[in-house]
Order: sequence, then structure tokens, then C-alpha cells
Amino acid sequence: MKKQYAFYIDTSRCSGCKTCQVACKDKNNLDIGVLWRRVYEVSRGSWTKQNGVWKNNIKAYNVSLSCNHCEKPVCVEVCPTGAMKKNKNGIVTIDEKKCIGCNYCAWACPYGAPQYDEAKGIMTKCDFCEDYLEEGKNPSCVDSCPMRVIDFGDLKELKKKYGGAEQLYPLPEAHHTKPAILIKPHKDAVDSGDSLAQIVNEEEV
Repeated sequence: MKKQYAFYIDTSRCSGCKTCQVACKDKNNLDIGVLWRRVYEVSRGSWTKQNGVWKNNIKAYNVSLSCNHCEKPVCVEVCPTGAMKKNKNGIVTIDEKKCIGCNYCAWACPYGAPQYDEAKGIMTKCDFCEDYLEEGKNPSCVDSCPMRVIDFGDLKELKKKYGGAEQLYPLPEAHHTKPAILIKPHKDAVDSGDSLAQIVNEEEV
């Protein structure tokens, strides 16, 4: 039975503090503009005036996302050099020696996970803190979250422990790549295809 490491995200408790994002950048010494984990601020609705009273139907929540180490990773399929590969533990990694920085993986990925590192001239992405896992430690984003929003483990075990969804806005429909992620939806979460929802911090992610 193959192992598939996956992330579990509890959006019902995420405050959008971005500590996970900072911890990831610090651990991996990422350059300015390179974000392996991104915290999306999602909003839907507006204020309306009814009988002289202003009311709102606003729905808002935060979602912390990184590479989803998909079952069908399109980044691996389009890589012309074989630099992108899916390991036996389900983690999708990049061989820096083979990568030519062509950006094909970034263009193909519906989650925006691969990031171009201009200083190195190659593509980079979340590797699930694989070095930490080998030492018996947790990924840096998991331990850094003050609200304990993020957990990880084998996908099948996470499903037994938490259940949860594989998609909500801003994620695309899960059938495209079969992402290794489970999400506990916020009470205000909206579907992936909701055309009225929007990312309000788009310049940050």
C-alpha cells in the first residue's frame, strides 16, 4: 500500500496571521517574492441598505495553501527534463540539478505551487519539509501555527481522523489533479465555482 503524505487545513480556525507562511520562508531561506505557502483571504458579499438600515451578507475566511502533492501532478507531466518527480511517500519534489527554470510546471499547476527563484534560476516549491520528516520532526508550518490549524500525515489516516473536503474556493475542482489535501470548511466557505467570491489579498499571494 503506497503512502501519500497530505496536509489537513482547518479553515474554521485560521485567523490569517500568516505565521505558517513566515515559518516556511525562514526554514527554507526563501528569497523575496518566493512563497511556498500562501494564506488566501477570501470574501464574498457586500453591504446593502434596507429600510434605512445598512446590513451585510459578507462571508469571509482564510485558507493556508502550499503544494498539494497531487495524485496526478500535472507539474510532473509537463516537466521537459524530468526534474519534477513524485516520490514513494507521495511527496512531489524538484531535482535542482535537472531543473532549467522553464516555468512549465508553474504554468500547468492549478494551485500556483511551483515558484521561480530568480537568484538560483530554477523552479522551487514545498517539499513537505522532507528533511524534517526524516528526522522525525513535523513540517515547519505545522509546528508554527498558533491556532493548530495545520496537521499532516498519510492521506488515508487523515481521512479517518478528520474527514473533510478536497476543495473550496479558491481551489479548483479536485478531479483535475486529485490533490493530497483535506480541508475543514469555515462556516462561510463557498464552492470552488462561486463566481462572486474573490481573493482580497491577491497582491500578496
